[in-house]
Amino acid sequence: VGGLNLGGTIEPVHNAISVAELAVEKGATTLLIPISARKPLNELSDDMAMKLSIVYYADTREALLKALAD
Repeated sequence: VGGLNLGGTIEPVHNAISVAELAVEKGATTLLIPISARKPLNELSDDMAMKLSIVYYADTREALLKALAD
């Protein structure tokens, strides 16, 4: 999750909790999301947190490496 612009910067994720809930609803078990969304995701319910493994990234290179690792 997280948009990348042409300059290579990561755009902020708005409504990170909604994104995480939708991911679980669609059957996802892992969510790759920018580290800037960490604070809002602390409000994720315990039930959702148990169903989802959240992997954070700081830049586009790290996002690619973590996405390819799985």
